[in-house]
Amino acid sequence: MGHCFLCKNKSPLIAQKPGVCLQCIRQKPDEALVHALEAHRQSRAAFGLPEKPPRDRQGVHCNICVNTCRIPENETGYCGLRRNIAGKIQDISAQRGKLSWYHDPLPTNCVGDWVCAGGTGAGYPQYAYSRGPEYGYRNLAVFFHACSFNCLYCQNWQFRQETLKPYTRSIKELAAATDETTSCICYFGGDPVPQIPFSLKAAQLARDRKKGKILRICWETNGSMHKNLLDRILEMALESGGCIKFDLKAWDENLHKALTGVTNQRTLKNFARAASKVNKRSSPPLLIANTLLVPGYIDVEEVRNIARFIASLDPAIPYSLLAFYPHFQMSDLPLTTKTLAEQCRAVAQDEGLCNVRLGNIHLLS
Repeated sequence: MGHCFLCKNKSPLIAQKPGVCLQCIRQKPDEALVHALEAHRQSRAAFGLPEKPPRDRQGVHCNICVNTCRIPENETGYCGLRRNIAGKIQDISAQRGKLSWYHDPLPTNCVGDWVCAGGTGAGYPQYAYSRGPEYGYRNLAVFFHACSFNCLYCQNWQFRQETLKPYTRSIKELAAATDETTSCICYFGGDPVPQIPFSLKAAQLARDRKKGKILRICWETNGSMHKNLLDRILEMALESGGCIKFDLKAWDENLHKALTGVTNQRTLKNFARAASKVNKRSSPPLLIANTLLVPGYIDVEEVRNIARFIASLDPAIPYSLLAFYPHFQMSDLPLTTKTLAEQCRAVAQDEGLCNVRLGNIHLLS
């Protein structure tokens, strides 16, 4: 049973971290964020990661993501990847990154498998090997060991144990992992954002190796990258038959900060920018959105506002509502209820979206 430091209410839907309830986050954001951001600070310190984006005026400027770090000498940016050594960025580059990968038989449990080429055959024969699910082919799932956010409920929080380790892998190693049965590469994590230049170089090398055969390139991301990098991954996804899967975590900016430690304004602007290009390819869809239904925090109101935003851009954009599993700093919350999930799906449809799905339904309570 959690309690809110501000209003003192107790409820199983209040997590010990961030330590404040949804009502106080909305009604007393300044006070609530003091507690929430302290929870973020502690969670990052436990892994040796910078507690907030560095702002050293003399530091090296990194413009990869929304955090726009100015990295001090001998220290790293917020993501923990880029280190300032004698005024130059070291540790990772467009040629070397921190990541791991594995092959996943298609169709897989990818966020977009219900509408993508590998899961449905959408775009056959230009982008898919079969009219239906690509049985017999595999996805190269690429997991990046860093993130530009700090979600307190992170479903893959273990990547933080790898971020600061002194190793890197090359684009040649990753590209060589593709074979005759590889029909798509999906970048996720963590998040691809801090290492998008690497992902683009590796994807191009892998596609060159395939010599014109189908190899879709997809990104599953929080969408906080610089707009120029977004344009580049959109171009790659369009050309290859891949898709960009945006994780729209919350609508309310203060709630987003409380849950992730970072603003959502870049993400929303980038989503709108990506949506302006969806008419360039109807099948498979270029852009997909999803939201994790975190009990006590992501409610019907949040989903309503997100769905309204998506529908204002293009009501055909697929939207997936994902059931929550208690993890990381918010492991004291319950599972998403079937009632909440159904209410959220209904309100998303009411806002005009024509392609809404419930995901991870085996987790619903």
